Amino acid sequence: MSGNLAWWIEIPVALLLVLSGLFALAAGVGVVRFKIFFQRMHPPALAYSFAAWCVTLASIIYFSAQDDKLALRSWLIIIFLALTVPVTTILLARTELFRRRTATGGGDDDIPPPLNHESAAPASTEPPR
Repeated sequence: MSGNLAWWIEIPVALLLVLSGLFALAAGVGVVRFKIFFQRMHPPALAYSFAAWCVTLASIIYFSAQDDKLALRSWLIIIFLALTVPVTTILLARTELFRRRTATGGGDDDIPPPLNHESAAPASTEPPR
């Protein structure tokens, strides 16, 4: 392993890593700045994902140049994040919405009603045909 890479490889790698740090800093500021839980969900979901993309691209460029072949092992990280971040964000949002509905008894006007309309309809005692 030689530690000497061309400057035209080191500059994009360094810029991508600095950009990743800026995205992570923006996500941290967004989490601290926003007061409502639903607003606080977006900075980590979006900015940390962008930061992970920048680190992934930087590692692909760096290791591809170092090994003189295309190194795509880092794509596993971003594929995993692309699959798990949206699912986690939706589950967190649904959990908070459920907690707010049960805490207020469903009487708060700021909380949207449930989407299933079965709970609003009276239960029938007849078996289905």
